[in-house]
Amino acid sequence: MFYLVESAKYPSAVGEWEELAQESQLARISALIGDVRRVLRSRHYSGRTETAYLGWIKRFILANRLRHPSELGHREVEAFLTRLAVEGRVSPSTQNQALSGLLFLYREVLGVRLQWLEDVVRAKPQRKLPVVLAHEEVRMLLAQLDGRAWLLAAVLYGTGLRLMECLRLRVKDVDFMRCEIMVRDGKGGKDRRTLLPRSLVEPLQVEVERARVLHAADLAAGFGEVWLPHALARKYPNGPRDFGWQYVFPALKRSLDPRDDVERRHHVDAEFVSRALKRARARAGIAKHVTAHTLRHSFATHLLEAGYDIRTIQELLGHKDVATTQIYTHVLNRGPHAVLSPLDR
Repeated sequence: MFYLVESAKYPSAVGEWEELAQESQLARISALIGDVRRVLRSRHYSGRTETAYLGWIKRFILANRLRHPSELGHREVEAFLTRLAVEGRVSPSTQNQALSGLLFLYREVLGVRLQWLEDVVRAKPQRKLPVVLAHEEVRMLLAQLDGRAWLLAAVLYGTGLRLMECLRLRVKDVDFMRCEIMVRDGKGGKDRRTLLPRSLVEPLQVEVERARVLHAADLAAGFGEVWLPHALARKYPNGPRDFGWQYVFPALKRSLDPRDDVERRHHVDAEFVSRALKRARARAGIAKHVTAHTLRHSFATHLLEAGYDIRTIQELLGHKDVATTQIYTHVLNRGPHAVLSPLDR
C-alpha cells in the first residue's frame, strides 16, 4: 500500500507519483505541491526538510486515493499517522516528521486548522543510548583516513558539530586567531560558537587556501557565486562572489542548484563523509556502528570524562534542553542510577 513507509529517514516520492502526475486529473494536486514548495522556500526551510515534507504529503494523498487534501480533514490525518505506527512500525521521530509535514500543509498552505489529533496511535518510543567510541577507537578510525576525509572527521570529533553544520561552514565563520567556529542557522535556526582545536588550525588553513584557488578559477570562468540563505544575496549584492561567504569544504565540481537552476559550487556531499567513515571503520576493525554523529557523541562524552561542566557541553553542542545533553551521563554510567559492581570494589 502506498502509505507504508520505506526505511529511509527522509522519504522520497514514490515511483507511482511520477507516473500518475502525468494524468490531467492530477493538475490540481500538482499545483498544490508547487504551492507547498514555494511556501517552504519562502520560509527558508532546508532542502532536506522540503524533500521530507513533500514526500509525506504525496504519500498522504496517494493513501487517500488521490483526493485533494482540502477535501480531507483531521480524521484522514489521524488514520494515516496511525497506519504509519501500526502497519509501518515507524519510529516516533519518523511519525512526528510526517505529522509536521501535514500540519505545514494544512496550516501554512491551505489555511486550515486541524482539530486536535488525539486519536492517533503513537509510535512506541525506543530509548537508545548513543554509540560512543573510546579515545583509542577514535585514533584508530582517524588513522585509516587521509586528506579531506581525515580533516572532515577530525573537525567533527574535535568540535562536536553536526555533519551538515560542518559541511555548510563558510570561510568567514572560522576564526583562526581566537580558535573559534561560528555555527550559523544550526538546528532550530540558532547560532552558536564552538571551539576550534589548535591542532586543526594549520590543516584548515590549507583547506581554506584550496577553496580560495577554486573560487578564483570560478570567477575567472564567469562563475564564483555561492548560494546565500534567507535573502542575504539581496541584502549583500556582492556577497555571493565574496570569498568570505564561500564554503570551507567546497565540492570539486560545480553543479546546477535545484533551487534556481544556477550553476554554482556547492559544499562537499554528505555521502562522501559517510562512505569514508564506513571504509575506515572496517579497516580499523571497529565493531561499533560509526557515523558522523558518532563522532559528535564521542566529543560530548569525552568532554564529560575530562570533567567539563554539562552546561558548557550543552552550549557547545547547541542543545535546547540540558536533558538532551544529560544522556551522555548515562553513557558514562555517572547518572543518578549509577551502580558500582561489587567486583570492582
